[in-house]
Formats: sequence, structure tokens, C-alpha cells
Amino acid sequence: MPGLIDEGQVRHIAKLARLKLSDDEVRLFAGQLGDILDHFKQLETVNTTGVEPLAHPLPVTNVLREDEPGVPFDPERALQNAPQREGSFFKVPPVLDQGSGA
Repeated sequence: MPGLIDEGQVRHIAKLARLKLSDDEVRLFAGQLGDILDHFKQLETVNTTGVEPLAHPLPVTNVLREDEPGVPFDPERALQNAPQREGSFFKVPPVLDQGSGA
């Protein structure tokens, strides 16, 4: 079903995701995303009358241990293997630029 998503929509999505796409990639992804949406359209034709919605096909149980408070690490032990530190904090490179609005 061609035309489910056009190149303008792909460019808009790429801009939101901060991706630089070539014209060839835009055309390729428009086709691929259209195919994906077409498969979802096909799913609408499946008769689901009487089928109970579920979040997971198998029963899921929590296999984690109980969360119990313990003695925290002192800052020196917590930072002993840190590649960079500033005082009693991990030092990491900035991930957001000042003009990002985040």
C-alpha cells in the first residue's frame, strides 16, 4: 500500500531524532516504513473477538531478590575506579548542549 508515509514525514522524523539522512536514505526509509505500516494494516483484519488482551504471552514472575536497605558505600570506595572525578562526584562529558532546550 504505497503512500502510507511520504518523504516529508521521514525528513520530519529524522529531524526530531537529530539524524542526517541522504536523499537516497529518505527514499529507502519511506518505503520501509510504509511496508511496516502496511503490515500493521493487515493485522487489523485479524478476528480478535473473544481474545483477552495480555501484556506478555507467558506468566512473568519477579526473580529479583527483596530490596533491603544496607550500608551505603562511602564516596571514596564508590569512586575508586572512576576514570575521572570532581570532588566526591563522577565527572562525565556533557551530553546536552546549552541550546537544546532540555
